[in-house]
Amino acid sequence: MTTSASKTTRFTATQLETFIASAFQSVGLPATDARSVAQLMAQADVQGSEGHGIFRLPQYIRRIKAGAVNVKPNIRVEREAAGMALVNGDNGMGHLVMKFAAERAIEKAKTAGVAWVGAKWSNHAGPASLYSNMPLAHNMIGLYMAVGSANHLPPWGGIDMLLSTNPLAVSLPAGEGKAPIVLDMATTVAAYGKVKTKAQRGEMMPEGWMIDREGNPLTDPKRANEGFLLPIGGYKGYGLALIIGLLCGTLNGAAMGKDVIDFNADDTSVTNTGHSIVAINIESFMPLVEFRKQVDVLVADLRASKRMPGVERIRMPGEGSFNALKSNTKSGVAMPPSLMQALDKLAAELGIQPLGR
Repeated sequence: MTTSASKTTRFTATQLETFIASAFQSVGLPATDARSVAQLMAQADVQGSEGHGIFRLPQYIRRIKAGAVNVKPNIRVEREAAGMALVNGDNGMGHLVMKFAAERAIEKAKTAGVAWVGAKWSNHAGPASLYSNMPLAHNMIGLYMAVGSANHLPPWGGIDMLLSTNPLAVSLPAGEGKAPIVLDMATTVAAYGKVKTKAQRGEMMPEGWMIDREGNPLTDPKRANEGFLLPIGGYKGYGLALIIGLLCGTLNGAAMGKDVIDFNADDTSVTNTGHSIVAINIESFMPLVEFRKQVDVLVADLRASKRMPGVERIRMPGEGSFNALKSNTKSGVAMPPSLMQALDKLAAELGIQPLGR
């Protein structure tokens, strides 16, 4: 644990995992499951997904204590064929459900070439790239989609919030030792987790994230309930959010549209969150070494392309997270004072050791 003059404290991934696991065990998660969730949440922070890591812990604990999450679920395959499966998460922690689903997709893709695994009766599972990255370790391409855990987006031209930020992530391997290509995005200009972190830190949002119901810019995150998030690319983002919702919600038998529970405001209701994970075995299409080589050539061409005035570097999707991973692994994950206060309060309520102490 280190502290700077600005009072920002840094912690290693191991310290984060130990604290998170302790918190979950204190409210009934079995030790193995608590550690699995803790590792994924810590990984979210290490890779720079600060709105989806330990920041979410107090909220998760509230929902567990209120009975909204099953701490001892029977996560199981309900339907399957050679290249697909449908997982019933039994209302378990979303991280456990999606880890289970990703492992099934990877295993099936080894023989089927491509495998699509959907999940229902799940919960919020953190950043999308946690799961699209899992097939990378098996020399596969990963694709993850989900129905968000609260509706913050109206249909294009409407004001009733019937859609969520419905995230999409795609991860592709590059050459050995090089950063993979990782697209991790909400279908809104900003994920709602970023709005929540801005509110906790007392920071304003930039214009373009949200508007109120009259169409005026909304920049105060504490007034977020007075408006809604804007879709990426206008009506195209709305269409993409709808399609992802149909694939991950409707197709899986999970919540979609009016049935989506706002887990930010409701600690007691079961969410029935839907996700989908696709694993693509590259060797089924071409030799892995050739694919990696072609990716590297394309990246080199993109980086070498002529730049507009003022642009210092052509960036690749996932570059920021890759750099954050290296930096946070070396220096630790920064915890701002407002988050530390919330975590210290949680530790006192649960009767566990505070983070890093």
